[in-house]
Amino acid sequence: MLKNKFLSLLLFLIITFSASFIGGLVTISLKDPWYSQLEKSDFNPPDWVFAPVWTTLYLMMTFAIWFFWHSKNRDMNTVYLYFIHIIFNTTWSIVFFGLHQIFLALIVLSVLILLIIILILRFKRANIISYYLMIPYLLWSCYALFLNFNLLMLN
Repeated sequence: MLKNKFLSLLLFLIITFSASFIGGLVTISLKDPWYSQLEKSDFNPPDWVFAPVWTTLYLMMTFAIWFFWHSKNRDMNTVYLYFIHIIFNTTWSIVFFGLHQIFLALIVLSVLILLIIILILRFKRANIISYYLMIPYLLWSCYALFLNFNLLMLN
């Protein structure tokens, strides 16, 4: 049982952090000079804030799906939805930093937020810890939507 829990945690860590890895590669290689030249609002945090925040959120997401996976009321549709949401999470970085498409990134982020809300509601029925672990992610994603919208308006 303990071995299965460790393996499932490792698998969810790999899947979740693959989004971080791919998004990070795209961001690092294609962000500048484009992003540095954008007009940003006063609400934009300094660039150094993003890495620790996202690392923390990816850990929380991993534990949320892991607790859900080991709950009595888990269902595979929610797990599949989690994987789809990871794809949208990665897609935002590709669209925004890779393709430099601010409006399309706003749409991707809106879909991502909808998926996060659905996951939160599904997690709440099965595992309250998973539910709470996803709330900071939802809040940060809403803040990201606000920032993305501001960049669209200013540029």
